[in-house]
Amino acid sequence: MRARAGDPPRTMAQKILASRSDENAPGTDLIKAKVDQVVLTRSPSRVLAEAFALGLKKTQIEAAVIYDGRCVSSAYPRPEEPEPVLDDPSFDPTAQSLTLARAGIGVPSAVHLERFAAPGRLMLTDDPKLATVGGTGMLTLIASSSQLAKALVEGSAMIRAPRSLQVLLSGRTRPFVCARDVIHELVRRGLEDTVRNVEQRTGAPIVLEFAGPSAKLLSVAERAVLASIAPLVGAVGSLFISDEKTEAYLRDQRRSKAHRALIPDAGAPSEEVVNIDLATVDPLVMDPVGAIRSVRDVAGKQVAQVILGGDGTATARDFLAAATLLKSKKIGPRLDFLICPPSRQILEILAKTGALTDLLATGARLIEPDRLATYGELYPAPSVDIGVAVRTSDVEPCAPGPGSYVVSAETLAYTVAHSQLGDPRAFKRPVRVQIPRELPTEDQLVVRERRDAPGSTKKPPAVAVPPLATPFRVAETLLVYEPSNRTAGKPIGPEPHPGEIAVGPWAAVCASVHEVRHVAARSARLVAQAKVRAVFAVHLPLGLVSQLAGHGILCLKVDDAGLKALKASKDVQVPAPSALAVAGASVTAGKTKVPVTWIAQPVERKWVAGGEVAGAPAPAKPAAAAGAAKSR
Repeated sequence: MRARAGDPPRTMAQKILASRSDENAPGTDLIKAKVDQVVLTRSPSRVLAEAFALGLKKTQIEAAVIYDGRCVSSAYPRPEEPEPVLDDPSFDPTAQSLTLARAGIGVPSAVHLERFAAPGRLMLTDDPKLATVGGTGMLTLIASSSQLAKALVEGSAMIRAPRSLQVLLSGRTRPFVCARDVIHELVRRGLEDTVRNVEQRTGAPIVLEFAGPSAKLLSVAERAVLASIAPLVGAVGSLFISDEKTEAYLRDQRRSKAHRALIPDAGAPSEEVVNIDLATVDPLVMDPVGAIRSVRDVAGKQVAQVILGGDGTATARDFLAAATLLKSKKIGPRLDFLICPPSRQILEILAKTGALTDLLATGARLIEPDRLATYGELYPAPSVDIGVAVRTSDVEPCAPGPGSYVVSAETLAYTVAHSQLGDPRAFKRPVRVQIPRELPTEDQLVVRERRDAPGSTKKPPAVAVPPLATPFRVAETLLVYEPSNRTAGKPIGPEPHPGEIAVGPWAAVCASVHEVRHVAARSARLVAQAKVRAVFAVHLPLGLVSQLAGHGILCLKVDDAGLKALKASKDVQVPAPSALAVAGASVTAGKTKVPVTWIAQPVERKWVAGGEVAGAPAPAKPAAAAGAAKSR
């Protein structure tokens, strides 16, 4: 992706979008961009049903992948949305050129990196964990169900154009320090605050672009782990350069044709620059409340549960390193050691190298990559009276239970060996791991369209479109719901405990970005089941605003005093959207007037008033501009 003579220097994100949209379209607050890939993981049946209702016959995008992450079955209803389309025996994904990744293939963030991620492309998804594919130079944006459905049908979507924040990497990591520790160091240095400040200054979502001399030294797997930091700090996505290492990685995956070079132009604008010397990073942990602490500060804490793997931030190198450090060791009598290889490829590597045998010999239990396990709901952290939980994967925001310590694979290995947290540098001898170059790439659990197969004549299954948000057109009184209450175990909110009755409509009052992420991750389900109508927060990441607006949810910014007043009230009176779109707008919490700002672009406000994206106007691309974009 090279800039033409006379073009201004562009960042990597700008290059990707410039080749897919008319950035200078007049009179638009969002840009219409061509979409290369759509990935469905959270509520695929909802998106597919809506796409069929919009007339989906055969998608024309490069790849549309559906992940069915339900590995564990039960006679009792699972606490998640049912999948009527996926469970319909007449559903043939190949008839619409869709690819189905069946249960057991692994977690989407790891599998997609191996099998589908491609540099220089634009992907829309409903799963923030897929930010990992930014390690290959692929831009990932979060979208609502309606946006994803329209992208499947039309091949394009209305998105907010992001700005870039550069993270410059220098130096080399020391022994027993890895990419997970670098993530923790960036969080500790306040990268979330930096992203928030840039968002507030520019009014645009932020993409993290990793650069610097050390970025080129990292493997693609390490780059993917670092790219996963985006949702943690409120960024919309992450990007690394696509270079010789990316090409070698894709060649090892037998996908060399997917490679494209991608680097930022010299002098490309960056809203902010954050520098980090990798040589200064020590082993760190993220505690259950999200604070970053030195591993030495928590040394000695008894551990009851350890989970290695579970999402794309656990690499093949991490499993091999843990197996090497734990060889000939045994777990303690009160410790549960669970291993969850995030992809079948990694599982096969462990089996062929003997690392799986070594891990099982320590007393480890092999578990399937069920979506509820990756969300922290299938194997929740035990009571702190028994011991703390430790895992290498990021836990879903506001997952039930007391929470877990998130650590690197080396720190986890020390924990398993001693049944307590401690500094992995106590092993003294650094571990050396060699990743096999011949990787298993047979996709027995991937159902995709065969090029030599005759065209299918099957019709889409006749599944009704699940109910979406009711248009927000008049004033409403909403009950107050705090997402943090589920973590505290309080029986309140739009996701009731068994035996409770959901009432509503609700307004989610969020005290942190993590709570906003919690609501956004379940927004498609919440608008249908509990009628969540508004989200109040001091800061709402702009990358999530479009997703929430696409589900008909108001995103209202308040100050600290307003947040406190809302939490103290049982309900809040919200005026009609027309009254919220003006300066000085307010809502009423009890007897208190709370000033609010509606964080939404004009097109997004139309989505809320209409209850769906389908009614949003799409600006036409001028013929001259379209020709110029095509020539790029």
